Amino acid sequence: MYQQIALYATVFFVFLLALAFAFVYGESKRSGDYGSIQKKGYRIRKFYFLGLIAVMGFASVMTLGRLPYDRNQAEATGMNEIKIVKVTGIQYAWEMSEDRFRVEDQVQFEVTADDVTHGFGLYNEKMELVAQTQAMPEYTNTVYYKFEEPGTYQILCLEYCSAGHHVMVKEIVVEPEGGSL
Repeated sequence: MYQQIALYATVFFVFLLALAFAFVYGESKRSGDYGSIQKKGYRIRKFYFLGLIAVMGFASVMTLGRLPYDRNQAEATGMNEIKIVKVTGIQYAWEMSEDRFRVEDQVQFEVTADDVTHGFGLYNEKMELVAQTQAMPEYTNTVYYKFEEPGTYQILCLEYCSAGHHVMVKEIVVEPEGGSL
């Protein structure tokens, strides 16, 4: 949906720009006083600029407000009982304070790295990326995730970190609410 809106907005503004160029080209054939044309041009440019700012501001508010990793959204969705899990990326492993969870557990992963930059990617059993963030030395990124399906999840490194990057895998077990897998 957003891509279609962006496409239509782009086509519309390119059309307006083409009209402006056609107008300027048409007026350039005339000889005479350009003062009135210049005033019209400045007026058109001002409204075009304000319109562009309004569209970009609206698009920013509509898209940035939907980011899934925001703490405000986690609190708004009822993530009151959050398990805090410390995650540290090291060449070539993930160290975690906890790696077994139950369905409906709401987890706040606090992700950092000890050596180089890593990419923290949480994948479900179908190998679909369900959460991600950067793991950087001397900085902690936070990502929230609610486990809704039991199974074995994997954390993979998404940032090439050296020769052993491909072995940087950590498994997380998510058990059903009433028992074990």
